[in-house]
Amino acid sequence: MEFNQLTPQEAHIIEQKGTEAPFTGEYNDMFEAGTYVCRKCNAPLYRSEDKFHSHCGWPSFDDEIPGAVKRSVDADGRRTEITCASCGGHLGHVFEGERYTPKNTRHCVNSLSMKFIPEKK
Repeated sequence: MEFNQLTPQEAHIIEQKGTEAPFTGEYNDMFEAGTYVCRKCNAPLYRSEDKFHSHCGWPSFDDEIPGAVKRSVDADGRRTEITCASCGGHLGHVFEGERYTPKNTRHCVNSLSMKFIPEKK
């Protein structure tokens, strides 16, 4: 599998499980129609219709594209990490039971883990 060239900051987030500062990501307040793909391997991850404003400081989605995201217990044993199912790149964490949406799920994703592909008009 061929991967995209990552900046040092992107590599820190995606490959070393870092976190960007809250309210700094380019996609936090963006709600255009399109698809979010993995910045490392271009695999489709999320649809814009599943994005919602959670006011947490990171892009939030209440669903993923089927089969796109893998969940595993984080190293701290308390949170659930989400990674790209294709390349294993770190995306962020998923939380359940917060009641932000009827699906009761919040994928809290680093903007630097994704690229946005606008819907063709």
